[in-house]
Amino acid sequence: MTQDEFGFNAHRRGTAVFALSFQHPAMLDEAIIRAGWAIWSMAPGDGDPPAGDTLVGSFLASEARVALIDARGRGDAGLRAAQALGAVIAATGAAMLVVVPDTTSETLEAFLSAGATHVLAPDAGDAMIHASLKLAERHARRTLDVRRRRTHADGEVGEVHRWIAEAIGRGEPCVAIIVALSRLDLINAAHGRPAGNMLLRGVEARMQAAAEEAFGDRAIVARSGGAEFVMAGVIEADRARAVAEMLEALLATPFQAGAVPIRLGVRLGLATHQAGEDPASLLARAGEALSRARVSDGSMLRFAHPGDVAPLDVLAADLHHAIERGEIDIVFQPQVAIATGLISGVEALARWRHPTLGPLGADPLFAAAERADLGLALSDHIQQMALQRAAKWPVALSHLRLSINITAADVARAGFARLFLDRVADSGFPIDRLTAEITETGLISELDRAAGVLEVLRDAGVRIAIDDFGTGYSSLAYLTSLPVDAIKLDRSLVAEVDGTTRGRVVVRGIIRIAARLGMAIIAEGVETHDQAQLLGRLGCQTYQGFLRAAPLDEEALRAMVEEEVQCAV
Repeated sequence: MTQDEFGFNAHRRGTAVFALSFQHPAMLDEAIIRAGWAIWSMAPGDGDPPAGDTLVGSFLASEARVALIDARGRGDAGLRAAQALGAVIAATGAAMLVVVPDTTSETLEAFLSAGATHVLAPDAGDAMIHASLKLAERHARRTLDVRRRRTHADGEVGEVHRWIAEAIGRGEPCVAIIVALSRLDLINAAHGRPAGNMLLRGVEARMQAAAEEAFGDRAIVARSGGAEFVMAGVIEADRARAVAEMLEALLATPFQAGAVPIRLGVRLGLATHQAGEDPASLLARAGEALSRARVSDGSMLRFAHPGDVAPLDVLAADLHHAIERGEIDIVFQPQVAIATGLISGVEALARWRHPTLGPLGADPLFAAAERADLGLALSDHIQQMALQRAAKWPVALSHLRLSINITAADVARAGFARLFLDRVADSGFPIDRLTAEITETGLISELDRAAGVLEVLRDAGVRIAIDDFGTGYSSLAYLTSLPVDAIKLDRSLVAEVDGTTRGRVVVRGIIRIAARLGMAIIAEGVETHDQAQLLGRLGCQTYQGFLRAAPLDEEALRAMVEEEVQCAV
């Protein structure tokens, strides 16, 4: 982009207008300047508008409150420009004024859907343009004023403390939600810092929308610095979960950076106020819930436990009723072939849809089961659910392998191999597409017994994988003592693969040994393209992790696989 294509006029007597014209640009610019407005203009003439990222970056750099698109000369190009700017207009609270090429209902609906806040007929003169610019500017100013009254600038978490303290002092029930964006640095690197800044504003705008819908004017939203936001509001504790889930859904929807849809990695922590608790403690518990969400194996949202209750004991008590109430569910995390980028299988993972604490992953679920002495019952239930669900998969998923987990308690159970194989047969799922994963740390004291059980399963056609490989004390002994088809590198090893040289050496050594023994290698917890590419070069065939997808329900999995097929065609 040359200096001639964009120019910031020296006259800054008022609000800046970002002007994009496809007809008589010089006349339009002069009319705006005569009215006392500053202008940042572009005149593509007969050509197409620049790329969406370019438009977004230029609009943000202009600091304009109003975008003016004169679409009279090229309605199609003007509409594409409006669509590119629509998301950033909404995120920043600015206004978009469009001079439309015609006034048919289809044209008006198209530009309004793209994000236009004001439209002008094609025969509008200078006086009408001036008046409409003033109206659009007032619209933007009112929007910004409303946001400033409810939103506090970077780092003003102290204001949130004071707000919560006042609400508590009035005896009102409070909820605190902390939102953290992950890997914003990668978005800045891939799309530019203006796009990153626009996304931050978009997150703020969506949080404002959620706060207004959930709390009305009884809420506060603040950016606490970096890529974290805090929301607090007055609401009864039994409604807090619905608010958090609404916010989760809003933030999960892709953001638009120009013409490019971007999905943000988002984690949320929520806490409801407990009797006698001060604002610092409430926010601290929300922060602890956020920390658990950050290290979870898929859940975006975590709920804080009450400060005066032992969480594991609470979960153990609740688990006695969870299975019969249908709260235990199954999600599937894709396993992706590094060579092709296509989904080749899935791991079935348990989720507990806890009625008050929200979605809980496998770790707290099985910890509660151990405390409640329900480990075997839970394992039976999860294996049976996973097999029955997968047996009913549509044709689109019929080629995928299914990995399900077996536990140390399963292996130690008399007659488990026969019980498991009967369960597979009863489900109807093809045994040649089944992998049984056993956690490495559960094998140490039962190595001989485990070898016998796994040999029976393997002879029947089940593939055997060691899960979380690299976290136990006798890893290499397993490779020679057990009938193993694959190992799954633990996420702690994967995190080191693009870090220290020592970490790469360890991973390379494990992969080479496994490959010499004829074992496949699956990497867990892959989050970046660099990690996947480096693992592929080291000899790893498959990965699973947030780089491709968090654990999905069956509908989302089917949609992802079908999209792969369409792209391949």
